[in-house]
Amino acid sequence: MIKKINTEQIKVGMHIHDLNCGWMGHSFLTNSFAVRDDKTIQKIWDTGVREVYIDTQKGADIQEGQPEADVSIHLNQQMREIAAQDKGDGHHVSLGEEIPRARRIHVEANRIVRGLMEDVRLGKQIELEKVEPMVGNMVDSVFRNPNALLPMALLKNHDTYTFEHSVSVCTLMVAFAREMELSRDVILQIAIGALLHDLGKAKISDEILNKPGKLTDEEFDAMKGHVAHCISLLADMPGITPLELEVAGQHHERFDGSGYPNRMTGEEISLYGQMAAIVDVYDAISSDRVYHKGLPPTVSLKKILEWSDHHFNHALVHRFIRSVGIYPSGTLVRLDSGRLGVVIQQQEKNILEPLVRVFYHSRQNHYIQPEIIDLSKSKDNVASCEDYEKWNIDPQQWLS
Repeated sequence: MIKKINTEQIKVGMHIHDLNCGWMGHSFLTNSFAVRDDKTIQKIWDTGVREVYIDTQKGADIQEGQPEADVSIHLNQQMREIAAQDKGDGHHVSLGEEIPRARRIHVEANRIVRGLMEDVRLGKQIELEKVEPMVGNMVDSVFRNPNALLPMALLKNHDTYTFEHSVSVCTLMVAFAREMELSRDVILQIAIGALLHDLGKAKISDEILNKPGKLTDEEFDAMKGHVAHCISLLADMPGITPLELEVAGQHHERFDGSGYPNRMTGEEISLYGQMAAIVDVYDAISSDRVYHKGLPPTVSLKKILEWSDHHFNHALVHRFIRSVGIYPSGTLVRLDSGRLGVVIQQQEKNILEPLVRVFYHSRQNHYIQPEIIDLSKSKDNVASCEDYEKWNIDPQQWLS
């Protein structure tokens, strides 16, 4: 049986099935291993992980704990409760009208962040004037119709992950802030902070930044230094605001104090730092890396929800899920009919029944004539979230 237990309950002889920290760096070679000594237990504690999954067939068991199936049932129930809440206003323009603009904005934003990273490496002064107009365009696009720009967050290349991640985090932060009904001025500031939040990684060696495997303790400590580098870079940037610094400087802090660099807890972390932490982790665990296969978007949301018991503000996680949908735009889903399709638009009043463009039949294993299905008006329902790679489907063809 796979069972979730608190890390305080780990004993020698247990077998860790999953460290349950896909967003956290550590020096274990894998997330699954045998607990052979007290040193291993201490090492797990030092990571800040609060709960792990054990395999009772491969190692020792305890009476306490929660079966994995029960955890899944509880998370699914929470997701349904979140979906039942009113989402608010609709889209200002059609998806078809916004997609061409969103494509141009996405390409330009990636170009700008790549240039900023290169400027930092060359020791040049960062010019905020390059950033502000682009972020304004991103904010406008998300407010016109978030379903155009948000799916592009799923399109990343291993070699260009760092700056593409920054653009994705910025886009997701805008959608999150829209759900929070923040003022446009505040949204612009926290979006700029999100776009620049990993700028300090330009100070980290490529050997560490692009290492195709787990980092050692020393390498992970060096990687964590990117936050301090970022704060230093932004503090010297003319025109930077306190809100922008909060987003960039606090996105690795955790609600229970297990984060870095300052091990802040609870409300010591600003609202915008708490939001940035959620968004940063969501994008990281849902993205493919050289050493990490990204989780499907809906699965990633469930992990964020699970981790909100300790690491994130629970109420904010609920709002974030509302902002992107239970099945975020760009998610590959399988319907009860066996058809596969990509979620193209959220229904503002029912995020469990999005618009889906179907194009493949999973039972007959062939492409079908593409068709847009409104699940709120169909007898078909989402049966599962799927992996593009599993079905040998190119996401570029359907997301871009």
